[in-house]
Amino acid sequence: MKSTHHQAIIVGSGMGALTTACLLAQQGLNCLVLEQNYLPGGCTSSYWRKGFVFESGATTLVGLDPHMPLQYLLNQTGIKLNTIHLSLPMQVHLKDQQVAQRYQSLDAWITEAERVFGKKNQRKFWEFCYKVSQFVWKTSLRQTAFPPTQLADWWQCIRNASVQQVNYARYAFFSMQWLLKKFDLLDNQLFVNFVDEQLLITAQNYHPEVNVLFGATALCYTNYKNYYMPGGLINLVNPLIEYLEQHGSEVILRNGVQQIEYNTVNQQYNITAKKGNYTCDFLISGVPLNNTVQLYKNAVKPTLKHKVLPSEKLNSAFQMGIGFTPGKHTPQNCIHHQIHLPKPLPEVGSHSIFVSLSHPKDPSRCDTKGQMVASISTHIAHPAQNTNINKDLVEQVILDTLEQKGFLAKEDIIYSHSSTQKSWQKWTGRAYGFVGGYPQYMNTKPWQMVGARLDQHKAYLCGDTAYPGQGIPGAVLSGIIAFDKLKRDWL
Repeated sequence: MKSTHHQAIIVGSGMGALTTACLLAQQGLNCLVLEQNYLPGGCTSSYWRKGFVFESGATTLVGLDPHMPLQYLLNQTGIKLNTIHLSLPMQVHLKDQQVAQRYQSLDAWITEAERVFGKKNQRKFWEFCYKVSQFVWKTSLRQTAFPPTQLADWWQCIRNASVQQVNYARYAFFSMQWLLKKFDLLDNQLFVNFVDEQLLITAQNYHPEVNVLFGATALCYTNYKNYYMPGGLINLVNPLIEYLEQHGSEVILRNGVQQIEYNTVNQQYNITAKKGNYTCDFLISGVPLNNTVQLYKNAVKPTLKHKVLPSEKLNSAFQMGIGFTPGKHTPQNCIHHQIHLPKPLPEVGSHSIFVSLSHPKDPSRCDTKGQMVASISTHIAHPAQNTNINKDLVEQVILDTLEQKGFLAKEDIIYSHSSTQKSWQKWTGRAYGFVGGYPQYMNTKPWQMVGARLDQHKAYLCGDTAYPGQGIPGAVLSGIIAFDKLKRDWL
């Protein structure tokens, strides 16, 4: 068991953790990233199996527009990504057999929404949501002291505040249910169902529990540039790893952290991991708050302990990975699809499945030319309780649905596998195998969400359980915030 000292140790290698690590390395700090898995990336990674490259979790890449966190990280580090822009970000297959084309262009999408859901107030609703989303993204990198937990944070927030920010902040008190009612759309059940299933993708909850700031932004993510990463999202993670190594930092895989303790005498953190013991001046936890409080021998801030969400307020996922030979009806013009089910999925109870296909111009995810990969996911509520899932039954319904929709023929399937929350917990180490971060709840306002400071010393938290939460852009922003607060506190 070796023992080494580093200026900063980062627990986990998800997008939040790697963001903070890269920004610290840019400042000249010697960083050590400790990851329990054999691959980096956490919920943003890819793995090879039986001749195919499957995504471990996230499948959509957003955040490269101006004012967005991922683009900011790339600008700061000079990292270049090889991406494919998606001209059509998503198709939504509704219960009434209509297919809604989620165009990036706001005007084109509004015209489509009017065709599918009726003209009544669709334009007003979507123009309002898009305006809110623009405000949220433009504000996100200006208010990296948010949520404020110290007097200095409040001062920083006030200095960077604008009349527009004060005006829009009030929408944190209103739910998406209020917004639907405001535009007289609550009686449009087809549209409400659409909104709910779309909100689940990035807000992890339904319209009564999602505030307008987060909800409007979540609904409009397809109105910003969406990308595909050839070879899988591991190729988003690998350039960050390379950047760290080029700047004198280190990433050790298969080296899960087992205990964290703050030594008040030498004012350093003692880290016990699978492959050794380490000490550091600064600690950044990129794993969920649920896991972090279990690792931390010294008490984290009491206010944070109260913010740990139990299983009944979390979601996990049922996932399938399929390698297949595409047929003449397999979609070619769109790779991301949300399919609304005619009745809840057995065993799981979800109302939709999300399907992501490998890009037709990306042969690197299949060992054999002419084949494709499909990644399918759906929500599992209260993952600690719903553990005895008949996977064969769920798989059968999903395959029937995909065949009925023309995505594939069962006889063309070369390989498939599925996983539940147990697999998620083993893969990521996340408590209960929960995914997608903390869902939005109306009793938790943005300034009450989990902040970046973990204790009263030099420990910080990032990732999808810290503000602002879900998705690659949210996780990256949490990493930027953790870095910025650490820098202002100590550097």
